[in-house]
Amino acid sequence: MEELRPSELGTLEFWDKRYKEENNSFQTHGDPGEIWFGEESAERVINWMLRNEIQKDSNILDLGCGNGMFLIELAREGFTNLFGVDYSQGAIDLARAIAHKQDFTFINYSVKNILEGLDQNFDIINDKGTYDAISLSENSKQNRELYLKSVFDSLSDDGYFIITSCNWTESELDEQVSNKFVCHKLIPTPQFKFGGNVGSLVTTIVYKKKLK
Repeated sequence: MEELRPSELGTLEFWDKRYKEENNSFQTHGDPGEIWFGEESAERVINWMLRNEIQKDSNILDLGCGNGMFLIELAREGFTNLFGVDYSQGAIDLARAIAHKQDFTFINYSVKNILEGLDQNFDIINDKGTYDAISLSENSKQNRELYLKSVFDSLSDDGYFIITSCNWTESELDEQVSNKFVCHKLIPTPQFKFGGNVGSLVTTIVYKKKLK
């Protein structure tokens, strides 16, 4: 499988600059900033969780939470144990400000580099774009392995790892995570047809831990 070329999207410097601008915009205009992959992507994951009767007191982590809007939507649905981590301090500052303004101060946000591991176990770990960004970093293959180890170690044995990617297809993701996870459910996303082939711009998959 061919590796992706490194990009500024895979650097902390890019995201620090991005969230500095979004913090300024929020403070000035109340604009929470961009929702990565759009609102529909988050809605698909939340709808899956609701249909599968995920307990409202489950420990849920949004990995690379950005402005935290995914967790805001979960809070509106009645989920109570919500955690967001991001390696950009600016992202966490923005997420906290938005949550405070909307009276969801019980959402827990912290600065954390997933490659260095997590210090808590979760029933659901959601990733919308973080694995993509890591795939665009220097030493991306090694970094992806560290990422997957951290997710595996921090996910409860009967938990769900939900990943949304625009860089990798279903088969590519399955290949990359196969040592630690097994596909539980492919969440349908909008498809396109080109040259007789059918494809998706975004892939969302629910994985379970591969237990011995």
